[in-house]
Amino acid sequence: MVLGPVLVLGMIFLVTTMLAVIIPSFGFASAPDIIIAGSGVFAVTVAVLTFMAVRHIRKLEKLSRSDSLTLLPNRRALHSDIKREIQSGHEIALALIDLDGFKLVNDHYGHFVGDAALKECGHILTQISGEEGTVYRLGGDEYAILMAGQLAGTLLEGACRRVIERLAKPVKVEDRRLTLGASIGLARRNPSDGSTSSELLRQADVSMYVSKRGGKMRCTWFSTAFDQSREQLKEMDDELRFALANQEFCLHYQPLVDSNTRRVVAVECLLRWERPDGKNVGPNIFIPVAEESGFINAIGLWVLRQACCDALEWDDITLSVNLSAAQLRNPEFPIQLGHILEETGFDPERLELEVTETCLVLDPVVAERSLAVLRGFGVKIALDDFGTGYASIGFLRQFRFEKLKLDRSLVVQAGEDDGSRAVMLSSITVARAMKMAVTAEGVETQAQADMVRAAGCDQIQGWLYFKALPAEEIPQHLGKRIDIPTDTMAVSDETPTTTPESSRVA
Repeated sequence: MVLGPVLVLGMIFLVTTMLAVIIPSFGFASAPDIIIAGSGVFAVTVAVLTFMAVRHIRKLEKLSRSDSLTLLPNRRALHSDIKREIQSGHEIALALIDLDGFKLVNDHYGHFVGDAALKECGHILTQISGEEGTVYRLGGDEYAILMAGQLAGTLLEGACRRVIERLAKPVKVEDRRLTLGASIGLARRNPSDGSTSSELLRQADVSMYVSKRGGKMRCTWFSTAFDQSREQLKEMDDELRFALANQEFCLHYQPLVDSNTRRVVAVECLLRWERPDGKNVGPNIFIPVAEESGFINAIGLWVLRQACCDALEWDDITLSVNLSAAQLRNPEFPIQLGHILEETGFDPERLELEVTETCLVLDPVVAERSLAVLRGFGVKIALDDFGTGYASIGFLRQFRFEKLKLDRSLVVQAGEDDGSRAVMLSSITVARAMKMAVTAEGVETQAQADMVRAAGCDQIQGWLYFKALPAEEIPQHLGKRIDIPTDTMAVSDETPTTTPESSRVA
């Protein structure tokens, strides 16, 4: 780039010098005239090259501030524009937009369609934001909208709600209609604030993840409480890592009773955290933290290995272990499972992995592939918490589970109204037709046990028979009929407990 202009100017100088020496001897022109003419050519060339260089630099600057795919301004441009608005003393409002369904589109249709979807989303956002806002693509499936001036926050929130409404509908890309959806985080800066562009972007990012955790397809304004919550989550995450390293976790097992023989045929593994100070932390508190930080993978592997070791001597008893969404999406998990089965010597046909409806809804394509690989080991797959609102008959047909576990809420409601009972009966009928076993969870009264038994459930799980027990107490209940004490039946029928079953490793 630099060598070319230098060569051109060098050639002009060399030719001018040669002509100034040679031409005067023929009498055509004097040396001073030739030097003056050459200097003019040299000056004009310098001017042309300077103009071309300036234009090229401006082009490079524009490219450095633009996204190559959508041609929208990029992250660098966003920071520059925010700094300019800060210097102008304007109110600033920033929205960070993440496409909820883009990963599924990219995995299912490929990068070509994914790129086209990103371009189309850029056009949609630009149309909605209008002249009041500037749209940026920050990378991946993340966009930003910046507005400045009076009522910037109000105008931006209105635009974001229109974005959510528009992306909730199918987006036409090539010859396909794709459903994407968006989670949006909002942050604002008043002229009196001391926030920098990086801080404003961080606040919008935190708010966006709050929107995702809140159910997606929504926009959330930043609050200082979010930072306090994140600090608490960080402390909890550090404590979880310390707890795993120092063996503060332990496993309990809740037996599942065969509805006909009244014998224990399976156990479900439940995680407990007993801190050194004697305080027990519930899974409903620490499991969400582990899922968000990604540490659930390490915890899940420890649970799986320990459970296989504990249940190794429980002959013919199925071991049920809950699988988290993060593990299901982890491409290395099948390999890790194979190593655990090999190390412990546990029979894979006795292992049952439970997945929730939520895991499947998040990414059904990846989930289906992962479950197919896991079945290759010989393990069974059960759908847990069926009836909580996500799964449908189509999901049962798509994934073909070996077992369907009816959620406690469905069992309770079925005992209270005919509509819920009809839902439960139809679910059992469909499961039977698909050759799935059926377990009723959360059975706490004799009336509920009689109801699910008459409905055709194969197994019963709940406090009526067993609470979760330490591993050493399980063997004494194996191989014999489980009878419910008369006093337990009386208490259960009259005052069923409303305490939900212990949270699982999700």
